[in-house]
Amino acid sequence: MSLTPKERLIVALDYPSAEQALKFVEQMGDSVIFYKVGLELFSAAGPDIVTRLKSLGKAVFLDMKFHDIPNTVAGAAARAVAMGADIFNVHALGGMAMMRAAAAAASEAASRLGVKRPTVLAVTVLTSMDREALEREAGIHVGEGIGTFVAAKARQAKEAGLDGVVASPHEVSDVRSVCGNDFEIITPGVRPAWASSDDQKRVATPFEALKMGADRIVIGRPITRAKNPHEAVERILAEIG
Repeated sequence: MSLTPKERLIVALDYPSAEQALKFVEQMGDSVIFYKVGLELFSAAGPDIVTRLKSLGKAVFLDMKFHDIPNTVAGAAARAVAMGADIFNVHALGGMAMMRAAAAAASEAASRLGVKRPTVLAVTVLTSMDREALEREAGIHVGEGIGTFVAAKARQAKEAGLDGVVASPHEVSDVRSVCGNDFEIITPGVRPAWASSDDQKRVATPFEALKMGADRIVIGRPITRAKNPHEAVERILAEIG
């Protein structure tokens, strides 16, 4: 996938209010073009935050990890299209029928509205979880390792008609091996070498993540909580450029 450094960087707007998020977006100006809206901000601001970001000319990754019965997820997928999300995701653990329903609903809604179909991704394993947490706490046995488990979920997502996955940098090569190069991979858990890893466990630097084969990277706190966010973005773009 041929992308510019700015297109590869998605900044996570993990703020408790629309006002704080939009203030940051306006402060950053043209230095950032792609933003992620997650559960915290969406719960506070609702669908309007996506509309407002789009009105500012920004691309939006709606990170809601839809995980419910197929009919409910299909409805949510259609709403994500109507909101104007460029990318949205579902949780792979919802199963094949749910993922197929999301893919079909996104295509149908885009056709009905006359808009480009968003990229639909599946979340495989949260980057805050390691093997011990998966097996001992969630009761999910990963067999040969997390990479094998993630690759299996990615294969299912592709078979269900999704466009890619959200996966840790450390599982990118496993996903590529089974899904090929035309399958989009977005990696959270990316931390510049000069930043704290916070609550992420399976992390990599921006350069490492892209070298491993990721298409886009998601970075939040190292930018949004930096003393100088512009400088932080410039350093990251220089690293991945």
